[in-house]
Amino acid sequence: MISPQLQLDTVAVHAGRDDLAELGVHALPIDLSSTNPLPSIEAGGLSYEAMASGGTPTAEGGSVYARLWNPTVARFESALARLEHAETAVAFSSGMAAMTAAILATASGPRHRHVLAVRPLYGGTDHLLSSGLLGAETTFCGPSEVAAAVRPDTAMVVLETPANPTLELVDIRAVVEAAGSVPVLVDNTFATPVLQNPIDLGASMVLHSATKYLGGHGDVVAGVIACGREFAEALRRVRAVTGGLLHPLGAYLLHRGLTTLPVRVRAQQANAQLIAAWLETHPSVARVHYPGMSGDPQGLIGRQMKGTGAMVSIDLRGGFDQASHVTSAVHLFTHAVSLGGVDSLIQRPAALTHRPVAPEARPADSLVRLSIGLEAPEDLIADLDQALTGA
Repeated sequence: MISPQLQLDTVAVHAGRDDLAELGVHALPIDLSSTNPLPSIEAGGLSYEAMASGGTPTAEGGSVYARLWNPTVARFESALARLEHAETAVAFSSGMAAMTAAILATASGPRHRHVLAVRPLYGGTDHLLSSGLLGAETTFCGPSEVAAAVRPDTAMVVLETPANPTLELVDIRAVVEAAGSVPVLVDNTFATPVLQNPIDLGASMVLHSATKYLGGHGDVVAGVIACGREFAEALRRVRAVTGGLLHPLGAYLLHRGLTTLPVRVRAQQANAQLIAAWLETHPSVARVHYPGMSGDPQGLIGRQMKGTGAMVSIDLRGGFDQASHVTSAVHLFTHAVSLGGVDSLIQRPAALTHRPVAPEARPADSLVRLSIGLEAPEDLIADLDQALTGA
């Protein structure tokens, strides 16, 4: 067991690897078994029941079946929990599968079917909540409206900070206080545990679209929620019934990605800071959305976030036409959804990720979102300059 006093960079490299020496291996193993031999009917049955009820496999009965449990996935969960200062974590086949499980685990009872969502949110989350597909009623509000919007049947408060795609910051501790006894789920995808730890600020659950920075290479789709053991049991029960377990190969790629997460995030952040400052001087750019760029009236950078991150959004003076031109005129930026990889991406959220969002909450047609990668910042600036100037 590694020491709890170790620094983040060390934890990122070593967490979730406690059993490797006992197994006699150095690299992370991948267990691809879909089913497992049963030592006996009784032992296997008891282990199956434990996992289906949200627990972990028994030593005597083993893992039984991959829909319920997988050791490769469990190692990744352990590592992510350490990075998020949580008791445990539960991994899913996508970020939306994780969000769906959180809603079903908290807001599906007869007395608690209300979810309070702080906008802006990722478009997929916003759409899921507004659709009512899962049987929960959702009230959307701003951060300052949480206390007034909480009801006796409110099961959960959902927020994202920095928010997608406008990079607005939300005071997590203030929302937790306003929510009272209602659990708060924080989407920490943009910040990552390198820059922000919502559990330390009172959040009950921390969600990641692990597809993004945790994986970091654009080759895995996954979600994960770091939380306490009680919430984890509820989430695992949903996962066991719905079949939303992360595939072992994805868990391996994510666990490997965690080892370089601090280095990648800090380097991408350094690039983003240079690019955001340059964009603020460009005549085609009406506004740069980047944490701290227009000040930090709440004092959250340093107090809540350890940095400003690697996502940048811009409002273009030329509106929709210019936004469309820029996304197609860049050469180093790939015009694509998603974010957080080692290569830079560009997209217009109103047309893609936030297309299903209600008109009053949808980003402007002139807004372009940039995910800054690890390329040389001078090259990225030159690419943006030729696209903006040509527009």
